[in-house]
Formats: sequence, structure tokens, C-alpha cells
Amino acid sequence: MFEKENTVDENIRLLVSQASRVLGAAGLDDYIWGHASVRDPEGRGAWIKRSGVGLSEIGPDDVQLVSRDGEVLLGAGNRHIEYPIHTEVYAARPDVGGVVHIHPPHAVALAASGVQLRPVSHQATLFTPPAVPCYDDTTDLIRSAELGAGVARALGDRNAVFLLNHGIVTVGVTVREAAVTALLLEEACEQQLRTLGYGGTPRWTDDAEALEKRDRIYSPRALEQVWQYLLRGLDA
Repeated sequence: MFEKENTVDENIRLLVSQASRVLGAAGLDDYIWGHASVRDPEGRGAWIKRSGVGLSEIGPDDVQLVSRDGEVLLGAGNRHIEYPIHTEVYAARPDVGGVVHIHPPHAVALAASGVQLRPVSHQATLFTPPAVPCYDDTTDLIRSAELGAGVARALGDRNAVFLLNHGIVTVGVTVREAAVTALLLEEACEQQLRTLGYGGTPRWTDDAEALEKRDRIYSPRALEQVWQYLLRGLDA
């Protein structure tokens, strides 16, 4: 939904660091775990933050280029064990230019409950209908190409997938879109859990209107404005 990133390596490193810090600023940095990436425009792999540091403290120098085989081609430090999430999604989805994997608490809780995400909020209409897929082959780390390919299959052509008892993966044409999508998914899950917590008989938007709302509210222009808002927050 956004314009493609500049292919200059330095600009890609900056974008990955910005997306990482945006997620961290939203309280989704889970200590040193979680990562955002950009597809390498030359087909060498994924630009992703190094391991051992939190999303909120990432700078351009903390971003590595990791091949599909797990080799660190550029950048210092150790790589994340879950790099196959990114490289295998890129292999399966040529339309995807950015991937986010984080462990947001409300999304993890909703997926574990077995309750489907429903459009009880505007945010949820970005994801449903149809139902958000859930990867449940394992709840462990995605540490191999085979497991990463399984995540990619579960994701299919969608913009997000739950990893059962683990976290979420969101994707976009760019890492900006993937990051905004991750934030909106966590907000949607939090709102649904709040709704369910009040008891009663929850109500949600029907499928036809939910799809209309998706197109009306989450246009490319609106998502770009959200991204710029988030960047202004980092600068402040």
C-alpha cells in the first residue's frame, strides 16, 4: 500500500530501524525479542535487526543482511534464530516487501483462547473477514526453513497470521505497512478481549459492512499518514 523503499542499503537500514523503534515505542518490544525486516531488492535475503538488542533501541548500524541460508552477509553481531520467518515469507510472497514478527500480549491471548477475531472495532476490519489464519504446527521458535515455510503457508495471501502461544507475523508491500498492520492487529485483539470481558452478548459488524469499512478507513493514504504520525512521535 506504500511506495517501495529506496534500494540504497543505508536507507533500508534506516527503515528497519525506524519500524523497530515504532513498535518498541508502542510497548511491543518484549525485551530483546521480535524483529522487523525489509526484503533485499537484489534478492540476497532479508534486512533484519541483529539479536540481543530490543526493538526500541535499534539504529541503522544494528541492521544486518541475512541470506535465506542464514548467513550474515552485511552487518555486525549475531543474527536472530527466527530469521526463516522472514526469508521464507519473502520466498513465498513476491508481493511482500516488509515483514514484522512480534509477541503482542493481547494478540497472543486472543489466539490462545480459540476465539476468532471479530470486527468489534474499526481496527479488526483490516483483518476480518475472512478469519485470521493461525499457525499451530508448533508453538516453539521458528528456527528452520521448513518451519518458516509452514508459517508462510498458513499466512497464505493474507496480511497477518497468528502463531499459536507465540506471537504474530504481519506483512506489507513495505516494512512501514507491515509495522502499522502489526499495531492495528494488537489494538483489534485488545478491544475484543475488553468487549468479551464485559460479558453479555457481544455484537460485531457484518461481513459486507466490514469489507466496506476496510476500504474506506484503511486506504493507502490513511496508512501512510499513520506511519508519519508514528515517526513524529519518535522525533518528539
